[in-house]
Amino acid sequence: MTTRHSRRRTLALVAGVGSAALLLSGCAGGGGGGGSSSPDEFSLLTNSENAELPAIFTALSEDACATENEALPFTSDSVPQTNLDQRLQLLAGQNALPVVYSAGNAPALTKTLDDSGNVLDFESTLTELDAIENIEPAAISTIEALYGGFKVLPFEYNIEGIWYNKTIFADNGVEVPETWDDLVAAAGTFDDAGVTPFSASGEQGWPITRLLGNYIFRTLGPDALQKVTDGDAKLTDPEYVEAAQAVADLGAEGYFGQGVGSIDYDTATNQFLNGSAAMFYMGSWALSDFNDAERNQVGLDNIGFMPFPNVEGGEGDSSQIAANVGLPATFNAKTYDSKVGDWLSCIADNYGSEALTSQGRVSGFKVNTPVDDLPALTQEVQERIATTEQAVLWFEALFSTKATTTSQTNAAQLVTGDITAEEFMELVQNDL
Repeated sequence: MTTRHSRRRTLALVAGVGSAALLLSGCAGGGGGGGSSSPDEFSLLTNSENAELPAIFTALSEDACATENEALPFTSDSVPQTNLDQRLQLLAGQNALPVVYSAGNAPALTKTLDDSGNVLDFESTLTELDAIENIEPAAISTIEALYGGFKVLPFEYNIEGIWYNKTIFADNGVEVPETWDDLVAAAGTFDDAGVTPFSASGEQGWPITRLLGNYIFRTLGPDALQKVTDGDAKLTDPEYVEAAQAVADLGAEGYFGQGVGSIDYDTATNQFLNGSAAMFYMGSWALSDFNDAERNQVGLDNIGFMPFPNVEGGEGDSSQIAANVGLPATFNAKTYDSKVGDWLSCIADNYGSEALTSQGRVSGFKVNTPVDDLPALTQEVQERIATTEQAVLWFEALFSTKATTTSQTNAAQLVTGDITAEEFMELVQNDL
């Protein structure tokens, strides 16, 4: 597994880390930069694994936001992601948070920093700046679900769904499934033809639990897992166990192929890109692999995307695409002034285009300046983001660290039949 792929997945899924109890010393008055409420730099602190955000900010400072940069020069600093939470807590306690900083490894830390007055309310601020229309509604929906409000900016935004091999579908006379029953029938057709229906990493676990979470959202509606978090429902309730059983049934039929429990992320990706598997559930961060001509042996034009299908009679629907925010960062409310506001307006107006142009990065910012020569699949993802009004999260998004680990380490056993659907859900529920 390469460092580049590992970093991309870490950044894409950072919001999935479970919450932990975090304490901050009291913060009275003042702002970042040693207590000054009016900064003399547009300072950014990121985790060192995140090279994209400083690079894009630098590009903006030299071009689209040059005027703002002259008034408030851009600077950046970084710390290893493993040290990020500790550094943020320390700086908050000293009233020394920078103007912009990466969100912590769990939404709970951002919420705690917000409680102590260190997080800008983007809903009101961007509205006042007449810039909120530059943020995709789906991205705002995802952020609000994760953070309890519009508290971070979507510097990367990933939708999730099922990528499929168009040739395999056509050769086997299979239409793109619109319902779960259609999907199961398609998997059976591919299996009969000697093609692995689904490529998935059982070693990582989360590519399997993503299916489970989507099934829950389709049957019970987009607030189904929030109800579990709030204590209004349990994963051991029959309607939740039904979802685990549906995914377990795929495994019982052999639709994940041989040895799913030992397959890692890169192997699963390769199975799809070498034409061995018909379908691959994954986020749009996989576009970097799809756009790699050496790795993608099936051809970019041969890959299609479909949202997780509807479940007949369910309260959710396929317009509610699963999504997550990568590279989340926020602004320090205590250092916000008119010059910072000018920077924020410029970022809102230009980040989407610059991220696509210089980094090939799909974000939650609208692309106000057209970008030429984008791969068709990247354009499709961008269009789906633009037309999605409500997004849903993933299975473990609101879980504790312990419950997340339990879920992902037992996912393979669920689809290999080593544990039942009831046992799987009971294990995870016990850790909530």
